[in-house]
Amino acid sequence: MATMLRTRPRHRRLVVRNTVAGWTFILPNFIGFAALTLIPVVVLFYMAFTNWNVFGVADWVGTANFRRMWNDASFWTALRNTLYYTVFHIPLTMAAALGLALLLNRKLRGVAFFRTVAFFPYITSIVAIAVVWNQLFSPEYGPVNAFLRGLGADNPPGWTTSADWSMPAVIIVGTWRYMGYYMLLFLAGLQTIPAQLYEAAQIDGATPWQRFVNVTLPGLRHTTFFVTVMLTIESFKVFDLILVMTDGGPGQSTLVLSQYIYQKGFEENQFGYASAISIVLFAICFGITVIQFMVNKRRNS
Repeated sequence: MATMLRTRPRHRRLVVRNTVAGWTFILPNFIGFAALTLIPVVVLFYMAFTNWNVFGVADWVGTANFRRMWNDASFWTALRNTLYYTVFHIPLTMAAALGLALLLNRKLRGVAFFRTVAFFPYITSIVAIAVVWNQLFSPEYGPVNAFLRGLGADNPPGWTTSADWSMPAVIIVGTWRYMGYYMLLFLAGLQTIPAQLYEAAQIDGATPWQRFVNVTLPGLRHTTFFVTVMLTIESFKVFDLILVMTDGGPGQSTLVLSQYIYQKGFEENQFGYASAISIVLFAICFGITVIQFMVNKRRNS
């Protein structure tokens, strides 16, 4: 009994010490999250129902900002452009990233160098990327159109100077920039697939395409789901690439929701209206992500 009484204070001190140590690691991150993310998000939801231009007190206007949004032609244009970018950017980036991962998931001389080259655009300055690609897409002097003319195209696209081709140009650059990052994720997924599965399929006479469909794709199911979710969020919040490449133009042909929020908030000081649009963008991303999780859960059940 005496021994048990002596060990209880020691146990309590150990629990307290471990608890303090745990909070010491957690608290700085939680404080940063609360100050930089949680509190601004809560304020955002409040500001969406007000009229505030930075100066003065925010006036409560209820759902006026959302009613205004319904009749705002520029908002619907930005939403269509965002969906346009998302619908094409996601499959193209996934296909390019998976193709690179399959090519570079082999024991080849210099494979580390080529992996670095594929990943390099992701960490390159977005301003440098925009300047270089705008030069490449130059209608008169760019090498892209020079190549197309060499193939016999009499009237090659105007790319970033054309309302019809500006968004495809941005999608091409976006795919090129992000495919290296998602390539690394697919590479990690490929290296978790047991080699015995490929050997067994090969012994059974499966062709390379059959091995890809029946072994590789099922083995990458979780990685593909994660990449799809991340790509969806990234596509809906695309901002910097379009801002430096086309600035939403020509006209409003590449105007997306993130840039429209920036225009209304930081250029026109309509922070209440910009907050309302931000909530709509958040609701779209959240809804699509929930649907993706439900579909993935149903497939795994």
